[in-house]
Amino acid sequence: MTRAPYAVRPETSRGRLHPEPESPSRSPYQRDRDRIIHASAFRKLQYKTQVFVNHEGDFFRTRLTHSIEVAQIARSVARELALDEDLTEALALAHDLGHPPFGHAGEEALQGVMKPFGGFDHNAQSLRVVTLLESRYGGFDGLNLTWETLEGLAKHNGPLRKPPGYIADYDAKHPLELGTHASVEAQVAALSDDIAYHSHDLDDGLRAGLFGIDDIRHLPVVSSALEQARMVSLDMPAVRLRHETIRRVINAMVTDLVAETRRRIAKLAPADAQAIRRARNPVVGFSAPMAEANRAIREFLHARMYRHWRVNRMVAKAQRVTEDLFRLLHASPNTLPDDWRVRAGEAGTARAASVVCDYIAGMTDRFAAEEHRRLTDISVPG
Repeated sequence: MTRAPYAVRPETSRGRLHPEPESPSRSPYQRDRDRIIHASAFRKLQYKTQVFVNHEGDFFRTRLTHSIEVAQIARSVARELALDEDLTEALALAHDLGHPPFGHAGEEALQGVMKPFGGFDHNAQSLRVVTLLESRYGGFDGLNLTWETLEGLAKHNGPLRKPPGYIADYDAKHPLELGTHASVEAQVAALSDDIAYHSHDLDDGLRAGLFGIDDIRHLPVVSSALEQARMVSLDMPAVRLRHETIRRVINAMVTDLVAETRRRIAKLAPADAQAIRRARNPVVGFSAPMAEANRAIREFLHARMYRHWRVNRMVAKAQRVTEDLFRLLHASPNTLPDDWRVRAGEAGTARAASVVCDYIAGMTDRFAAEEHRRLTDISVPG
């Protein structure tokens, strides 16, 4: 497929921090995607929460299913815009690698306990995972991904004027042009995350009974999608009506994203990928009406799902477990597994805090709950 002039090109990649021979059968970004898929952090996403904790049901989204759905949307958009699909897919698959267990509850807990030690940021943790914590290769730490993939992960939400600590430290040895926009491919992956997040949280909220189909019929985009879905069959079962509605919501958002992005690109007329990075504003985005619709959906989900009393109860328990784990392990790093204990050093130090944070952030929901029992319940073997 012919790529657009503003697309990232594998033949002009800025390479890897640790030089490696090129593959005769795969582009650099195909290799990045494959390394991400084979990483242990990627497998663990299967048992990390999206909104509902892992044991609450087999049908709710996890970080893994969410990442796969983001990748599907992102790759479809990349094809429409003649971008590098493999780089876009790699970024979509890797964007949540730094999320701790228990979703946003776990993240907020780690942000709190790590505040005296530089804080916690899941985007910075994603970069930390792929550049340091994965240990699959003899010659280097991390996955040794290409500059373009690392840039997209670091600038997942746009230029970084005040980067988190680890991103700033990494940038000092391997500059990622943090003050500029990321590639079109990275911008597509970021907005595909929003599309998947909003539409699928509506789906999971309906499935969980936190709200009903009539509760969302007033929402922009959702209302028209629901009306179109009901026209398919007058006596459609509720489950099918939900699916018919959500897929139309996704289609409407994707269609709008592609059209608005083409409009912005035509106005900018970028000659190459660097012109995208130097642009004053992002080139990938929604039209004003669709951006407003996304805002309305986000506000609805916050009010009716993320702050629902059933979710609040699990959030409170998850935060307590995460905080307990940090407090116990930071005070007694000698209770960590061997390899982590050696790295942690003395109790109560910033070094120990960083290692304990990495250990907890890499846990699945299930492992975190079990580790908490092992550390707090004397009747459970250590």
